[in-house]
Amino acid sequence: MTSPLQHARRIVVKVGSSLVTDEGRGVDAAAIGAWCRQMAALVAEGRELVMVSSGAIAEGMKRLGWAQRPHAVHELQAAAAVGQMGLAQIYESALREHGIRSALVLLTHADLADRERYLNARSTLLTLLELGVIPVINENDTVVTDEIKFGDNDTLGALVTNLLDADALVILTDQQGLYSADPRKHPDAELIRAAAAGTPELEAFAGGAGSSIGRGGMLTKILAAKRAARSGASTVIAWGREPDVLVRLAAGESIGTLLLASTAKVAARKQWMSDHLQLRGSVTVDNGAAAKILEGGKSLLPVGVTKVQGDFQRGDVIAVLRESGAEIGRGLSNYSSSEARLIARKPSAEFERLLGFIGEPELIHRDNLVMV
Repeated sequence: MTSPLQHARRIVVKVGSSLVTDEGRGVDAAAIGAWCRQMAALVAEGRELVMVSSGAIAEGMKRLGWAQRPHAVHELQAAAAVGQMGLAQIYESALREHGIRSALVLLTHADLADRERYLNARSTLLTLLELGVIPVINENDTVVTDEIKFGDNDTLGALVTNLLDADALVILTDQQGLYSADPRKHPDAELIRAAAAGTPELEAFAGGAGSSIGRGGMLTKILAAKRAARSGASTVIAWGREPDVLVRLAAGESIGTLLLASTAKVAARKQWMSDHLQLRGSVTVDNGAAAKILEGGKSLLPVGVTKVQGDFQRGDVIAVLRESGAEIGRGLSNYSSSEARLIARKPSAEFERLLGFIGEPELIHRDNLVMV
């Protein structure tokens, strides 16, 4: 079975603390350099790469001279603040060697739970990708508490995959993949080459907590694959030190464990939008705008809007209607209803005068719009 990365355009790569920090000895510049070289090769093929990287707390522990991971939240936050500096520097330097710019993005689960902040994060990350920048994402451990105690970057990787409608999630770990039992305790355990994401039996195969450095384990990776599959993305769990693992996966080679999504990406996003029953409002568009959306696959621009109904905020799901009242689609609005009323029938050149700021030129971007 070939890797889903073979035809993937947008790929999220997640690496764990034990890999990034060489089992807690500090940021492993050589390993990060190898992953960055591989990502650069994929970018050269026209793909978009996003890195979700653990390691800030572990690097902070090393810089602070702490041998054991602390339990106090304020100490964990301090370690993250110190370690984030080294982590960002290594990625920036490694990617710059290949002529690629990078950006550090710190997220919390709350950023992706709130609709407006979700849309803000999505817009920023998509803009970075359009600019050819590789975002390096980590959880904002300096300000969160529950996420440090209970969270993990496997989950964050899946959330980012959902956020960006990525085609595939690659979780690089210190194991070859998912085994039928813990290979450290059962030498006869077999590597599971492929399975459907979300298969209940997989959770029984997964072990418990991860290393003393990281907080995840194989179970969090299984659950992350299940979450990523909701947006139609398949997941590969593979050994992070496998030579050229990203390049070989992208070439179609079978490495590690492939957990396949059962729903296609477009169908999954359409289902998510269609099931969003609490529509906050709607906009009516003229025939020209309707044709561009339906036939040309274009974004909805405010100039094509003839009427705004309801009371909605930026990030809310709204319906797009023909003049007849028939719904043709729905999507995430870039503007509130009051703002939409001000810029309806207006070109983007007038937005600053009307709103007092320059926002997105689209009322609903094509990536946030699905037909019904």
